[in-house]
Amino acid sequence: MRYHFSGVAGAGMSPLACLLRARGHHVQGSDRALDQGRAPDIARHLQALGIRLVPHDGAAVTRAIDRFVHSTAVEADTPEMRAAQALGLECVPRPRLLAEVVNAGEPGIAVAGTSGKSTIVGMVAWLLGQAGVPATVICGATLGELLALRPQFAAFAENCGRLFVNAACPEAAALGRRVKTLTYGAAAGAEARLTVNTVGPHRASGVLRLDDDELALDVPQPGLHNLENAAAAALIALELGVARHALEILLASFPGVTRRFEVIGTTPSGVRVVDDYAHNGEKIRAAIATAQAGAPRVLAVFQPHGFGPARFLRGELAALLPRLLRPEDRFCYAEIFYAGGTVTKDISSRALADDLPAGLRCGYAADHESARRWVLAEARPGDTVLIMGARDPALPRLARAVFEGLAA
Repeated sequence: MRYHFSGVAGAGMSPLACLLRARGHHVQGSDRALDQGRAPDIARHLQALGIRLVPHDGAAVTRAIDRFVHSTAVEADTPEMRAAQALGLECVPRPRLLAEVVNAGEPGIAVAGTSGKSTIVGMVAWLLGQAGVPATVICGATLGELLALRPQFAAFAENCGRLFVNAACPEAAALGRRVKTLTYGAAAGAEARLTVNTVGPHRASGVLRLDDDELALDVPQPGLHNLENAAAAALIALELGVARHALEILLASFPGVTRRFEVIGTTPSGVRVVDDYAHNGEKIRAAIATAQAGAPRVLAVFQPHGFGPARFLRGELAALLPRLLRPEDRFCYAEIFYAGGTVTKDISSRALADDLPAGLRCGYAADHESARRWVLAEARPGDTVLIMGARDPALPRLARAVFEGLAA
């Protein structure tokens, strides 16, 4: 079949496009970010797989297309959407196509939550691949407000044949009590109890006790959240038949997931630069806490991933950051990422910076070059520099530019 992906550079869209191309379908796609030259790495990857990239102007949407797949971030009045509807093409929202792929698997495994999804999926994929277990793996982050997601999580839980729930999350644990579930984690009362040995600064390790057996968890990524992610991945892999002794060996060599506390490098003066996808309160808390465990001082730069998310997060971050940051730490808001399209630009990162107490001396960067200069002016030997944010494909380049500037 011939597929057109509208918004193909998105984290949830590009894996589906790659999968369908691997299955022999003809795939083309477009994205505003590609038109603006903001995602060259993604463009090269898609083209290397034989996916044709076209302008996001509707000209390539023709009767030759069998299925028009669109991201939820693509507005209904874009030229592509209008062209697809005018031609009467089958319009498939990304979630529907994803459901088709997942429902075709037996057994089907789904990882849901507001944090940790990509890392757990990456760990499961690594374990299954290294253990020789055939599997189709799709990984892509989705964003949303928790209030809107509660009914979806409830429906997800009720439709699971087997459910694993982190006991540390009261809302998830409450959903799990309605159905057959196994709780795991470091929280008291977890059925699969995680005992933590260390959470950093470079690795995390612990012991997962399940029934009468113990499973040693040792992962090359620091942080309690990564140890909990490893516990979840181990439970899934055990359910799929991977031997326990193999899990212990394989998890210890897990290469990590792009932009999940990804260490770009450490300068000769000991400044470590880390790139992270953190974009909500819990992810930001976990990333900063993990960085603090390995450095006497943290410089954190956060770029909100849209005007709606910035409004939604404003109060939470204003309350969280003063409690989380140590007196020696520094924080800088980069200006809100704008992906294009029709949005209400009624808030700025400068307002978010002004929300914080004057004593925190919160920085503000109008663009990536300003953020780079802020870090270079503030950094001291032994610091950890943490670059955080989602959706913007230029953030990894910012992290590399910061590292190169500090190492020069």
